[in-house]
Amino acid sequence: MAPRKKADDKPATSAAGKRKVNATAAAAEDGGGGDGSGGDPAGLIMGYLRRVNRPYSAIEISANLHNKVTKAATTKILKDLHERNQVEGRTAGKQIVYHVPQNPDDALTPEQITTIDSTISNLQATTANLQATAKTLRSTLSALNSTLSTADLITNVQALDAEKQEMSGRLETLRAGKAKKVTKKERDEVEKGWKAAGLAKRRREKIASEMWKLIEDLLESSEQRDELREQLGLDE
Repeated sequence: MAPRKKADDKPATSAAGKRKVNATAAAAEDGGGGDGSGGDPAGLIMGYLRRVNRPYSAIEISANLHNKVTKAATTKILKDLHERNQVEGRTAGKQIVYHVPQNPDDALTPEQITTIDSTISNLQATTANLQATAKTLRSTLSALNSTLSTADLITNVQALDAEKQEMSGRLETLRAGKAKKVTKKERDEVEKGWKAAGLAKRRREKIASEMWKLIEDLLESSEQRDELREQLGLDE
């Protein structure tokens, strides 16, 4: 039969756990890890509360420390720190939020507040100017990106020069009287072909219009009619 546990085993374990919490709290009180870099749980918690300078619950502190200190350990340490008056606790709903005591000596003087307000105003004005400058630069950059590159400009200039030379050559030919004259017979043939093409065009337009009237009656909505007209190219 296994030996029966002594009645004082559990209290001894609880006392050891409490001594551990007290030790970590004492380390925080002495300044060890107070900046959050010491590594001990109480130091991490105290360093975090001093850094953020706002109330948090034990669950939030553990989460914000990325579970470097478990929720259970955070709860125990905060409770002990509160008993030692190293942190203050307030009930907020179903949980307790903790924060470091506020030192009246840390309060800013009216002159310091005025200086800070002036600095904030200057920074806001500087920020507004920088934002306006950034907007202008973005607009300029967009305009530059939409223009042709240097290589494209050179190519276009060369193409325009070639076109200019060709047109100049044709103009000189016309001025010199070397252009081939169009005879009356050629003009009559062109005019005849133009009239025939115009007549065929009007006939086709009439046929297309009559066919569309028949098709339009079979379509239920204007969206279908517009889509079909676009597909058939009737508006081109």
